[in-house]
Amino acid sequence: MTGTPSAHASGGPLRVGLVGYGLAGSVFHAPLIAATEGLTLDTVVTSNPERQRQARAEFPDVRTVATPDELFERAGELDLVVIASPNKTHVPLAKRALEAGLPVVVDKPVAGTAAEARELAALAEERGLLLSVFQNRRWDNDFLTLRELIAEGALGDVWRFESRFERWRPKPKGGWRESGDPAEIGGLLYDLGSHVVDQALVLFGPVTQVYAESVVRRAGAEADDDTFLALTHASGVRSHLYVSSTAAQLGPRFRVLGSKAGYVKHGLDPQEAALREGARPGPGWGEEDEALWGRLGSGESPVTGGGDAAPTVPGDYPAYYAAVAKALLAGGPNPVNAREAADALDVLEAARRSARDGVVVTL
Repeated sequence: MTGTPSAHASGGPLRVGLVGYGLAGSVFHAPLIAATEGLTLDTVVTSNPERQRQARAEFPDVRTVATPDELFERAGELDLVVIASPNKTHVPLAKRALEAGLPVVVDKPVAGTAAEARELAALAEERGLLLSVFQNRRWDNDFLTLRELIAEGALGDVWRFESRFERWRPKPKGGWRESGDPAEIGGLLYDLGSHVVDQALVLFGPVTQVYAESVVRRAGAEADDDTFLALTHASGVRSHLYVSSTAAQLGPRFRVLGSKAGYVKHGLDPQEAALREGARPGPGWGEEDEALWGRLGSGESPVTGGGDAAPTVPGDYPAYYAAVAKALLAGGPNPVNAREAADALDVLEAARRSARDGVVVTL
């Protein structure tokens, strides 16, 4: 995987064009790109004048343009395109970038279907270009901690994995993320579901069966806002995954049960909140207060003091873009390739069918 020859020839940082400056672009991608050695935020694409002003205020050297066309007219001056625009634009914009000879990072979900994701992956492979999917929650503190506990054998054989990404948002916000138009690829199944399914696949491997329940609960809402998935992995692990905007009482983020012990972790990784508040990666980034550490043990509820505190590994979103830079500059591995994302989309498509038809879908 390589960047453009000009970047290597000059020895300077790779120049990044960022398409979209809403939540994903302004809160996640722009700050993380700017904090990554070997990358520089060159251009932001947004037609919103207020967001253009915001981008220039936060990154004084950045250029702003109103349309992707203006960005691709300067393709020869860029080394990487990051697509953080609405879901329905991911595939056409990623295809344009690859056809222009540019490596691409795409926010999740990379596409609306697994077939589209695999077509993009094939195009990237044909062109010899990086195509990476921004699955940042592989670098959440709780997920990194759980991976360590599993690798150490602290849980024994994992039998059941419960993962919740729940919120209390009783009033819809509107916008494309909550649109009922299938073309928008909105709803929680494809939004937060992209994260919890990806994490389950990384931890426990391929899925053989999918059962799902997907409901629109809030008055005025159009897309699913309360969804449950039950996955059977080929490894024998059962994953129960919950994504909801209607949870008046939040459950544990993780509850993982094994043959030796269980791990229960409450609360969300602090990195998103820190980025939203304007904090930037630096010393102490991603660290969590000991009072929030999960509990590891057996035979008693963590609520009544069961188990021992399991130190939480610091979250590390900056590691994603550091890996992207290394892939482009030094031939390192792609941190999240599109074929992995396509496997997750197989599960999401099966879940949508299961919820619609009331059946268990075999993959």
